[in-house]
Amino acid sequence: MNPRGRRRWNRVVIVAAAALLGGTIAPAAVAQETPGVDEIVHSPNMRQLANIPKQAPFDTEQAFGTDIAFTDDHAIVGNYDGFTVYDISKPKKPRIVSQVVCPGGQNDVSVSGDLLFLSTDYARTNDSCTSEPAQASDPDSWEGIKVFDISDLSAPEYVAAVRTDCGSHTHTMVPDPSRGSVFVYVSSYSPAPELPNCQPPHDKISIVEVPVDSPEDAEVVATPVLFPDGGNPGGDNPDGTRRSATTGCHDLTAYPEKNLMAGACMGDGVLFDLSDKLNPRVLDRVQDNENFAFWHSATFNNSGTKVVFTDELGGGGLPTCNARFGPNRGADGIYDITGEGVDKALEFRSYYKIPRHQTETENCVAHNGSLIPVAGRDIMVQSWYQGGVSVWDFTDSANPKEIGYWERGPLSDTQPITGGTWSAYYYNGHVYSSDIQKGLDVLAVNDPRTAPAKSVRYDEFNAQTQPSYGRG
Repeated sequence: MNPRGRRRWNRVVIVAAAALLGGTIAPAAVAQETPGVDEIVHSPNMRQLANIPKQAPFDTEQAFGTDIAFTDDHAIVGNYDGFTVYDISKPKKPRIVSQVVCPGGQNDVSVSGDLLFLSTDYARTNDSCTSEPAQASDPDSWEGIKVFDISDLSAPEYVAAVRTDCGSHTHTMVPDPSRGSVFVYVSSYSPAPELPNCQPPHDKISIVEVPVDSPEDAEVVATPVLFPDGGNPGGDNPDGTRRSATTGCHDLTAYPEKNLMAGACMGDGVLFDLSDKLNPRVLDRVQDNENFAFWHSATFNNSGTKVVFTDELGGGGLPTCNARFGPNRGADGIYDITGEGVDKALEFRSYYKIPRHQTETENCVAHNGSLIPVAGRDIMVQSWYQGGVSVWDFTDSANPKEIGYWERGPLSDTQPITGGTWSAYYYNGHVYSSDIQKGLDVLAVNDPRTAPAKSVRYDEFNAQTQPSYGRG
């Protein structure tokens, strides 16, 4: 082993040992030596089981891998150019079942039964899967939600499209069996006077109803205004970054069993009552104008008494996991839900950020994750772009701590290249990570604190539509 390799190995052991001992990994334990290009490092309680690289035609640098949804023994991974269906019945040997070419970006996905929903947030010439890029200033351009029939996962069928104002950056699926429908809550933002299909003010979400037996009849059924006062006006930060104004929502996470929804809405974090699915009621709104730049996504704990909000400082393109930005920026914000009924409120408790500094060529910031289903504890797995995958415990809201990690070294040690893990979710015993450039990774977590999760099984999983497990 050469000296440089030994320093890397020592760093892994020091940091991983701290994780296994259950303590927060102190900044002093983070050596400045970082993994080499594409070098994999991890804590002893995590390992890679498999990787399937992106396949043509999704194998270009601009064909970003995006979000993941799960149905039975399959993972469906979005890509800016379409989506890929993987058979994960053998986690050590996943295989591609089908690929659907349907450019649109971001092409975030969710599933409900035999239906798949796909978000399009880039202006296209029409709503087909053969459309071309268009100018958003063109009144005939199209953005919104696409619906596919996936009863045959080897040959998904495109069945419907619904235009929504400002497109669909992300969406959240909420079934309503009483109506025989699925509601799709569409998050979109960034209106401008010159955009005919995205006019200001845009202080709302769009709710699309998709009848299960006739998805071709999908339509927008409500556009509730969430910010009648306009929301956070935004502003400049001392370090030269900008705090986002609220002009819509980036992401919504529903917890149907609790009749709750959390909104990460650019400059605001929002807690909703979802008893009336067509009229989400705002229970509380919070802002963090000191450390949060862009409220990106949200995750409840299993008991519905906490929300983890993420701050996507720099939009996912900056190296923010470093000394310059410190431990509280580009991080998670942990909020307890206090009060009862209409008096529920969000109270800040602490920040969590991965404790390993990344290089200046690595885009790194808090991104998508999900709970690891352990009754009685709050444990989450989360993507940090080129910061890799972190498993962390926030049972004590004021003192979160990392208990495991897995990451690759930078894509380049000379120039920034957008990459890393977009989404990392726990599903039926394993962690599945969608890497922007490297494809699908399957990871194992072997830790006594997460072991009970292996007994929890789902037939379907969408991270933005949280299921419950066990007691709580």
